[in-house]
Amino acid sequence: MARLADYFVLVAFGPHPRGSGEGQGHILQRFPEKDWEDNPFPQGIELFCQPSGWQLCPERNPPTFFVAVLTDINSERHYCACLTFWEPAEPTQEVVCAEDATEQEEEADEGGPAQLSPATPGPPGQLFAPKTLVLVSRLDHAEVFRNSLGLIYTIHVEGLNVGLENVIGNLLTCIIPLAGGSQLDSVEDGVRTISLGAGDRQVIQTPLADSLPISRCSVALLFRQLGITNVLSLFCAALTEHKVLFLSRSYQRLSDACRGLLALLFPLRYSFTYVPILPAQLLEVLSTPTPFIIGVNAAFQAETQELLDVIVADLDGGTVTVPECVHIPPLPEPLQSQTHSVLSMVLDPELELADLAFPPPSTNASSLKMQDKELRAVFLRLFAQLLQGYRWCLHMVRIHPEPVIRFHKAAFLGQRGLVEDDFLMKVLEGMAFAGFVSERGVPYRATDLFDELVAHEVARMRADENHPQRVLRHVKELAEQLYKNENPYPAVAMHKVQRPGEASHLRRVPRPFPRLDDGMVQWIVDQATAKMQGAPPAVKAERRTTVPSGPPMTAILERSGGLHGNSARRLEVVRNCISYVFEGKMLEAKKLLPAVLRALKGRAARRCLTQELHLHVQQNRAVLDHQQFDFVVRMMNCCLQDCTSLDEHGIAAALLPLVTAFCRKLSPGVTQFAYSCVQEHVVWSTPQFWEAMFYGDVQTHIRALYLEPAEDGDHVQVGELSAREDERSALDVASEQRRLWPTLSREKQQELVQKEESTVFSQAIHYANRMSYLLLPLDSSKSRLLRERAGLGDLESASNSLVTSSMAGSVAESYDTESGFEDAETCDVAGAVVRFINRFVDKVCTESGVTSDHLKGLHVMVPDIVQMHIETLEAVHRESKRLPPIQKPKLLRPRLLPDEECVLDGLRVYLLPDGREGGAGGTGGGPALLPAEGAVFLTTYRVIFTGMPTDPLVGEQVVVRSFPVAALTKEKRISVQTPVDQLLQDGLQLRSCTFQLLKMAFDEEVGSDSAELFRKQLHKLRYPPDIRGTFAFTLGSAHTPGRPPRTTKDKGPSLRTLSRNIVKNAKKTLGRQYVTRKKYNPPSWEHRGQPPPEDQEDEISVLEELEPSTLTPSSALKPSDRMTMSSLVERACCRDYQRLGLGTLSSSLSRAKSEPFRISPVNRMYAICRSYPGLLIVPQSVQDNALQRVSRCYRQNRFPVVCWRSGRSRAVLLRSGGLHGKGVVGLFKAQNAPSPGQSQADSGSLEQEKYLQAVVSSMPRYADASGRNTLSGFSSAHVGSHGKLGSVRASGRSGGLGADVGSRLAGRDMLGPPQANGAPPDPGFLRPQRAALYIIGDKAQLKGVRPDPLQQWELVPIEVFEARQVKASFKKLLKACVPGCPFPEPSPVSFLRSLEDSEWLIQIHKLLQVSVLVVELLDSGSSVLVSLEDGWDITTQVVSLVQLLSDPFYRTLEGFRLLVEKEWLSFGHRFSHRGAHTLAGQGSGFTPVFLQFLDCVHQVHLQFPMEFEFSPFYLKFLGYHHASRRFRTFLLDSDYERIELGLLYEEKGERRGAQACRSVWEYMDRLSKRTPVFYNYMYAPEDTEVLRPYSNVSNLKVWDFYTEETLAEGPPYDWELAQGPPEPPEEERPDGGAPQSRRRVVWPCYDSRPRAQPDAISRLLEELQRLEAELGRPAERWKDTWDRVKAAQRLEGRPDGRGTPSSLLASSVPHHRRSLGVYLQEGPVGSTLSLSLDSDQSSGSTASSSRQAARRSTSTLYSQFQTAESENRSYEGTLYKKGAFMKPWKARWFVLDKTKHQLRYYDHRVDTECKGVIDLAEVEAVAPGTPTLGAPKTVDEKAFFDVKTTRRVYNFCAQDVPSAQQWVDQIQSCLSDA
Repeated sequence: MARLADYFVLVAFGPHPRGSGEGQGHILQRFPEKDWEDNPFPQGIELFCQPSGWQLCPERNPPTFFVAVLTDINSERHYCACLTFWEPAEPTQEVVCAEDATEQEEEADEGGPAQLSPATPGPPGQLFAPKTLVLVSRLDHAEVFRNSLGLIYTIHVEGLNVGLENVIGNLLTCIIPLAGGSQLDSVEDGVRTISLGAGDRQVIQTPLADSLPISRCSVALLFRQLGITNVLSLFCAALTEHKVLFLSRSYQRLSDACRGLLALLFPLRYSFTYVPILPAQLLEVLSTPTPFIIGVNAAFQAETQELLDVIVADLDGGTVTVPECVHIPPLPEPLQSQTHSVLSMVLDPELELADLAFPPPSTNASSLKMQDKELRAVFLRLFAQLLQGYRWCLHMVRIHPEPVIRFHKAAFLGQRGLVEDDFLMKVLEGMAFAGFVSERGVPYRATDLFDELVAHEVARMRADENHPQRVLRHVKELAEQLYKNENPYPAVAMHKVQRPGEASHLRRVPRPFPRLDDGMVQWIVDQATAKMQGAPPAVKAERRTTVPSGPPMTAILERSGGLHGNSARRLEVVRNCISYVFEGKMLEAKKLLPAVLRALKGRAARRCLTQELHLHVQQNRAVLDHQQFDFVVRMMNCCLQDCTSLDEHGIAAALLPLVTAFCRKLSPGVTQFAYSCVQEHVVWSTPQFWEAMFYGDVQTHIRALYLEPAEDGDHVQVGELSAREDERSALDVASEQRRLWPTLSREKQQELVQKEESTVFSQAIHYANRMSYLLLPLDSSKSRLLRERAGLGDLESASNSLVTSSMAGSVAESYDTESGFEDAETCDVAGAVVRFINRFVDKVCTESGVTSDHLKGLHVMVPDIVQMHIETLEAVHRESKRLPPIQKPKLLRPRLLPDEECVLDGLRVYLLPDGREGGAGGTGGGPALLPAEGAVFLTTYRVIFTGMPTDPLVGEQVVVRSFPVAALTKEKRISVQTPVDQLLQDGLQLRSCTFQLLKMAFDEEVGSDSAELFRKQLHKLRYPPDIRGTFAFTLGSAHTPGRPPRTTKDKGPSLRTLSRNIVKNAKKTLGRQYVTRKKYNPPSWEHRGQPPPEDQEDEISVLEELEPSTLTPSSALKPSDRMTMSSLVERACCRDYQRLGLGTLSSSLSRAKSEPFRISPVNRMYAICRSYPGLLIVPQSVQDNALQRVSRCYRQNRFPVVCWRSGRSRAVLLRSGGLHGKGVVGLFKAQNAPSPGQSQADSGSLEQEKYLQAVVSSMPRYADASGRNTLSGFSSAHVGSHGKLGSVRASGRSGGLGADVGSRLAGRDMLGPPQANGAPPDPGFLRPQRAALYIIGDKAQLKGVRPDPLQQWELVPIEVFEARQVKASFKKLLKACVPGCPFPEPSPVSFLRSLEDSEWLIQIHKLLQVSVLVVELLDSGSSVLVSLEDGWDITTQVVSLVQLLSDPFYRTLEGFRLLVEKEWLSFGHRFSHRGAHTLAGQGSGFTPVFLQFLDCVHQVHLQFPMEFEFSPFYLKFLGYHHASRRFRTFLLDSDYERIELGLLYEEKGERRGAQACRSVWEYMDRLSKRTPVFYNYMYAPEDTEVLRPYSNVSNLKVWDFYTEETLAEGPPYDWELAQGPPEPPEEERPDGGAPQSRRRVVWPCYDSRPRAQPDAISRLLEELQRLEAELGRPAERWKDTWDRVKAAQRLEGRPDGRGTPSSLLASSVPHHRRSLGVYLQEGPVGSTLSLSLDSDQSSGSTASSSRQAARRSTSTLYSQFQTAESENRSYEGTLYKKGAFMKPWKARWFVLDKTKHQLRYYDHRVDTECKGVIDLAEVEAVAPGTPTLGAPKTVDEKAFFDVKTTRRVYNFCAQDVPSAQQWVDQIQSCLSDA
């Protein structure tokens, strides 16, 4: 029984003590005045009576009633029913308000201290003060409180003749039953009728079950106000401990809403702050960090705006606002949708019938009270479904003296299949659920509706899931029960309570509420208390029973059959394998093992494995032999590798006893247990796992304690016991014990408590041992720690703490100070393990009530246990080392290059997958090639992995991955699991700039010292101290003979020596008198790559006399020695200048004046600019001494020099470094031109201005042009990242330059909208007159420049990226293409996203954009100076691209080589610096400027596949080898450095024998003679073609160099190594069947597709070679065959035998040919071509005519790869030919080839090597000749004839006159055909 009300309080308005405007509440009276002992008076009632604050009112308001809830310090709720009414304010109150209440001044200004008499009405300014009657109770009977307070108010207002003291006394002494009408004997006991002595009667019905909440209509109202979705959100928010705030203008609504929300949470109890009505003064409570449910008046909505993490429910507006930062997890599906639909059926029954054609007559909807119960029933069912089977996961840790119960959360989630579910996870971790477990977990207690539902109705709920009507019926049944609980006896509910009359509050009340007589009330209360003490206690003991457990749980989610459906077949495989292992049938077991390991991905198979293994353990021990042990351990590891740290499926729990049972004998007295081999799993270092295991075991033992049979029980009883044990769960046993507990004697109780405590204690010792087994590594020296295993990431990123929230309550004394584990190196394993175990012991023992003495004992014991175990392990570790190693696969040795040497022999490693398939478009199905098992080798040139996949389905394949040591960009240590044994091993991740990644885990046999040695050696090879340490130098001979290895300090002397030699040689030359006066002939094409042989007829000679008049006074160059000067001349630069006609070293004055430019040797000593070549092109008018001064204005002294001239517009392209602060920019900024007498800097600027003027005047079109227009419209924005600059190929390729087509600069502000694809809008927008010279400079550098209209040049500021941005972008590109870890699901999206983040393509876009701009300018006749950064990175990229786009010559093999040699090598791109080749460059990292250029070329190649003579493979080859350091070509930073090292002229030295190629070009030349790998079969250029590629990012493609790889043989760029095995011939099978097919599967990322399936032409050439070999014919060069086929095709195409080059292959292709889809397969083709690069000593291809010839003929197309003989021999025979000047006549074998339109000659008839070619296109006449000196004597004069070409006259002599005539006729007919 309980009191209905504890206190009655009268609270009135009073002035605020601090005199502020508002008043405050004062308690006038309270009854009883003494606090009850069991229930002290709650504080703060005054605040809660008037939550909005105490204020006077200008009019009488009607009385209000609401119930506020206060929670005391013991979490007891007090319900405060407040009835407020208003009375005229007393004078003192009014004065206070008139003076102080600022907001009420206007209304109160007349309200003086008037004396109010009952008769006179108050003055118009009368104010009214609130007064509140408060009833405080612990029971929630709001209706009864409303009636009772209403009665007291009525008596006062109506002046009834009833003593208020009596009524209040009766109210305070009213006693009612707590709960359980059904538990009492009669209706009278459950229904209490009370009367307060004023002629009233009230019936109080107590609920049947105390535990079910009373909701009246509050839940239904909540749904009406907010709707289903919102209430569900609030429900989830409250359960997952978020903050919920209700707003409403009505206090009653607020308390109803809060009550409704709490009722929905049943059976969980809300245990956080719960304040349905929060007073205004306490609003700061809302910023508390803990969760809450609070109601606040809507008037204070503004104050709640800035709460960032509070969910606000506005009851009046019907909205719920969830802040962005708050995530409310939804209910797990399908429960969410099911609950939603049932709720809508309950709330809106009409919905189902809305669409019916004939709706039934309207159904009567439930009453609000009934609907309320139905809604609650829906949520009750929801909880029953959510928590179904929860009792099976309870662990009874103690039964006596009080039950201690723990919940096994992981098992519960695992069995429900909801491990990933956010909602359930949070609910189970919440406080409410902890309370639920401790309250409802008790096995012996009173049960209620929820217990019945969760135990018995689950099956019904599952069955009803798909039948809405049945669900509704169930809901209604539950609702009936809930309703009955609240209203057990509806018939009795009759109230009779007086109410005040209508509008009674407006009537004058004769007097204020009187002061009551304290003594009288107290007397009534005391009387009642005395009576109660005499009476016997009326409360009966509640009916307690064993709580039913219900059926075991089933998953909410249907288990996905998915990939590993656990078919019986899989389980059968597992069982068979285990039985084979234990029967010793190891071969059988080995066959099954891969299948078992795959099956173990499934949960059922893992369970099956643990059960099967249990069968093989006798008396806790199973001794195995080594092989058996190995198998068992592998299977265990495979089982554990998929266990999460929670172990929700109990696999680790089931294996825990097994790992301490299986063992093997290593030697007498030394046994190794399985636990030492399965430690590398996260689960072992998870404290929650150990706690759950511990509690589970304790429960088992405590259950056994009470199930023990009689002392003298024999074995039979044991058997019976086990049968009985199966029936009774631990909860049943505990329930029985709790029932018996009160009946036991004190001694017996003590004995049981002691037994339980010692059981727990012994388990704690046992677990301390178990944990030390699994946490101490076998090799403690390795110090591989818990934390490493704890799944907290790499060593670098792991946090330093393992303390989890579950350990927060630990009571360790000395261990709390430790914060997890220190760094692996410094921390001792033992200490870490001791701390981990001690924390565990503290927590579980404190929770399980172990005595403090025992706990201390444990703390002493733990370090000893750990120490003993470490000692045992030392012996085991020592012995295990002696075991014979398991047979591992044999190491596959890699193939090495001829000069490559192994530095470190194979270290066994596993190569792990790196996720690169994402970029290559997915794995394409098929088994995984990685992980692979093999070894890593380190050679002087490469890092190589060779091995075989661990997946048995592809076990026969070989996996090779390698990259040059020099390409290594990042190396980091990692810790990874080995794929087979799942052991955690140290590993290395090596990333290379050739887009290979080796992610390796070292085998356990590889010691850490070997791994460290590998790292050190790798580092030494990657960063040699000097460039001479690189592979390109060490290969072959160590150093150039005769040159001592230089030391760093003698840089100066070596240059001085060089200059001394040059001068000395020059003097010698001057002394010689015979000087050949012959003009310099450019070397003929086939000799460009090497120096001329001595007996060559057309000798290349240099004009050796330089007349002083052409040399500037500063130049001290004397005519130099032939060798030195010619070596300068022989450089690529000079060869190209000759080709472009940009100047010669000739000095004849007549020539000099006409030539605008000259070759200046001013930098021959590299004195002006060390990074420039020795010979430079400068304007003719500039003296050499001025150059020195000009150079000072530019960064790195790189002053503007000409590098290319357009053959048509004669515009020149110049390059230079960026300007220093002074110079042109300073000049433009200065208002007045500097006078000559100014400072050094100004004179420099003047020189510079003169220099630019000289450049401008050197251009023919602008020498006399006056007036010009500018590019002013073109601003940097257009070349910015969003610019539309770029260009469109015109529909036809126009040969000449139309005034409007000429240049397409995009200027957005001058034009209409640009077109798509980056094409400029309209070709004609630029006016014809333009600046003579545009200077492309960096925007930042040219800031604020004011162009001077008098100058003839104009600045074009553009934004460029810096080298460091290229570096950063490349790093991200590497990460995107080779991520390093596989994507969870490799989708193209993730690859594309990371590709976009890298911004690599944006940089390519900018480069192409700027280049196209420059091409446009040059094409329209303006010269351009590119002057960016230091002039050696972006400048080089732009200048090279411009030349490539503008000049078709650079798109040939020879031309591209020349371009790279000239622009990149001679002009000093810093290859060694950007490639970080030496130790000094280590910090700067790899910056792929050259690779970026190649990527740009690749983009152009894709758009114009027919314009390039080289294939895309050529670009990849260069991209790979520019970083590989295999060749010397791309080493060092400038020609100056190469001369210093003796590299430059060594290449030009005497011809070497068959030794390794040191130059990449030489290597490529030899290779192209063997195989057409670099040749593009689609090559069919158009003569005048300027390429203008699209540059928008959408037009760019990712280069497959980045994404593809060939795992079968490693990168295909070291051609000697990349020869796949020849395919075996088809043979008859021995059984006489059909021959086997030669088809095979080609895998992406494994096979090289171009090799497996070469393009048709390569295939045919291969076939020809094979047939030639079979027939024993000497093999013919592939190029001849190809040329012959092309020629034949041309002749077929044109019946008259004539044709333009474009008709060769492209007759079907549209004329402007933007045909991107036509290209053939590129790549390393022809696997069976014999390839010995060094055997060929021939002198290369046949000569073609000079490129400077006016007419280009078809034959030039063939001249690139011209090889020995061709079968196209129209006429042949012997002729004598007169050699060049001063050379004798010689007999040669001549061949006239009409197809190729040329006359070739050989030494003799069978000679295969052509000695020379006369292009018939250049023949002007054939005439009879005359014998000259040295001619054959016996021949008739008429047998002589001459052939006159544009270049020279050839003298011939035939054997007789007829043959001479025939030759002349043949040549003539050939000429007439052409």
